[in-house]
Amino acid sequence: SSLSSESFISLSFYLLESYYEQLHQYFKMSMQFNTFDAFEDAGDGNQTSTDKVHVRVQQRNGRKCITTVAGLLDDLDIKRICKAFKKNFSCNGAVQQDEDSGEVIQLSGDQRTNVKEFLVDQEICHADTVVLHGF
Repeated sequence: SSLSSESFISLSFYLLESYYEQLHQYFKMSMQFNTFDAFEDAGDGNQTSTDKVHVRVQQRNGRKCITTVAGLLDDLDIKRICKAFKKNFSCNGAVQQDEDSGEVIQLSGDQRTNVKEFLVDQEICHADTVVLHGF
């Protein structure tokens, strides 16, 4: 009842092949990307979307995410606001130029509620003009 070396090798290859097929199916299912559109509710309400401040969170990889703040008025000092965000929230941040939204602030981590509270407390914008998006 002992296996010959040739049948043992063919059995091993068969098991290995079925294992790789299962692994392939698992990764194919787990790598389907989320089709959530964070911009779909941007146009709701009676105001135009240009006079609202949009605070979004974008998933990077694993637990890491980025908070973006777009739609701040052009006459505001965006770099100074970003510096205040970084200092108050103890996070990193940068100002990026966007062709659609103008200057956009990017902050590391999920800072949506912090950003809204800061903008309202410092009277940079009203609470009803700040729109939180994501998850």
